[in-house]
Amino acid sequence: MKTRKFFREYVLNNLGLKVLAVLISVGLWWVVSRDPTVESIVTAPIEFLPAPESLVMTADTAFEIHGAVSGPERIIRAMDQAEINAVIDLAGVKPGERTFDLGPKQIHVPRGVKVERVVPSQIHIEFNPSATRTVDVHPRVIGSFVSGYGITDVTPDPATIVIEGPANRVDAIDTAITDPVDATGVLGKATFTTHAYVPDPLVRIQHPAPIHVTVTTGKSSRGAGQP
Repeated sequence: MKTRKFFREYVLNNLGLKVLAVLISVGLWWVVSRDPTVESIVTAPIEFLPAPESLVMTADTAFEIHGAVSGPERIIRAMDQAEINAVIDLAGVKPGERTFDLGPKQIHVPRGVKVERVVPSQIHIEFNPSATRTVDVHPRVIGSFVSGYGITDVTPDPATIVIEGPANRVDAIDTAITDPVDATGVLGKATFTTHAYVPDPLVRIQHPAPIHVTVTTGKSSRGAGQP
């Protein structure tokens, strides 16, 4: 009796739907098994989890990987690059240098896709505390002047700006430099609007804003018409 009851409740119940599900599964397996395997080259970003607090990451290479993946042609063709990414675990990371492996285990791909190769296979990252610093603005003035006149004063406004970035890079910067100001022909005083920058791409100006440079000219003992 128990066997009949089990058979009736768990085997015959919704038998049509169960048969249909089996047929669909077999059909999908058949389609996938006949789909040729192809390979594709992909580029994907590296994600860092969890994000390091108060630390700035720097590396000699971009935070991305290039890889070769393979799988059924149907899946590869429909695959979106956004579905692929590399994940590096930064739990417990401290200031200093670390090298991380980048292999198939770190690459997330859609189901049915296999990672064949990854470039680079490692990434070397330096972790530095974030720092800020106030530095002077150094205006650059170019141009030529009336004979016997030259620059007597150059005043930037603001005279200082705040920069931020990795502490070791910030500490190495003493001034921010403005784009060239062409003061050709100025007699007396003129004010120009320009922008300042720092030469290190890993250091940025905290609150970028125009710099107003006032150039004053007067009679020069040198007699040359250059700034």
